[in-house]
Amino acid sequence: MMLMKRHLFILLSLFVVFACSDSGSKSVKTETPKQDLVKAPAMNADSVYHYVQEQVDFGPRIPNTTAHQKAADYFVNKFKSFGAKVVVQEFDDETYDGTKVKLKNIIASYNPDQRKRILLAAHWDTRPFADKDTVNNYAQFDGANDGGSGVGVLLEIARVIGTNEGPNVGVDIILFDGEDGGEHREVSAVSYRGGKESWWCLGSQYWSKNKHVSNYSAFYGILLDMVGAKDATFYQEIVSKQNAQRILDKVWSTAATLGHGKYFVNKPGQELNDDHVYVNKHARIPMIDIIDYRPATTFIPEHHTQHDNMDAVDKNTLKVVGDVVLSILYNE
Repeated sequence: MMLMKRHLFILLSLFVVFACSDSGSKSVKTETPKQDLVKAPAMNADSVYHYVQEQVDFGPRIPNTTAHQKAADYFVNKFKSFGAKVVVQEFDDETYDGTKVKLKNIIASYNPDQRKRILLAAHWDTRPFADKDTVNNYAQFDGANDGGSGVGVLLEIARVIGTNEGPNVGVDIILFDGEDGGEHREVSAVSYRGGKESWWCLGSQYWSKNKHVSNYSAFYGILLDMVGAKDATFYQEIVSKQNAQRILDKVWSTAATLGHGKYFVNKPGQELNDDHVYVNKHARIPMIDIIDYRPATTFIPEHHTQHDNMDAVDKNTLKVVGDVVLSILYNE
């Protein structure tokens, strides 16, 4: 009787093994592989949170406003104080309703003579209206997470690089302007002019065709957008997968090794029109988008509402994202 039970157990065990090895099974869980990493300098959570607060204190960074100009001056001075070589790329453009705007892409570079370069980016402008707000869809809002969080992380990365021995690669940080100027659903947009492909991402469209350095290229790029929410989940965005799967694998593996797998979810997200689209398409640089994606709603509840303020930002999430990106840089 014992022998028969043992044989039955072995047969059942083999059945389970073969059933679970079916490559078509949706129940198979894919785990992000971990890797050995050189220890990178750490982010300061209070510091990066402070950089987001400073942006919010200027007011909404809407093009053609005083707050927009003050924020631009602040970024330039900060980057210079952290030892970066700074270039301000100024250009004129127009928004969906034909409004003329003066925009600025702000580029900060480290190790400018290094041939191998890594590009980091975020957008620094604020959407002109809270078009998802249930109270007033024309209201202005702080843009603490949407815009402010990515810039805050990049400012802290610049500070870390500038006050420590830097990575063994060149690093270029670009703050794109005019990313969030897309259409309001209640207003008809004018026709595209001047080779424009979208009313969103004006700064990256311009830079990708008019680089700040002739023949500039980078080994790869990482875009940060809405990286400050408490319960952030970063899925693998589809345009990123199509153009830069190797970079996605590197970043998500690094996050897993650092213990941040709960944030960096190893599953496909959604195809999004963000600044990385034009960097991939026109600048020919493989760039990924680290962006907070929620499968049920696409974006955070505060997205494009008056609730996108400092209450929507968590300093630990900011630190997690910054630590992952720093680890990437210092392990090149």
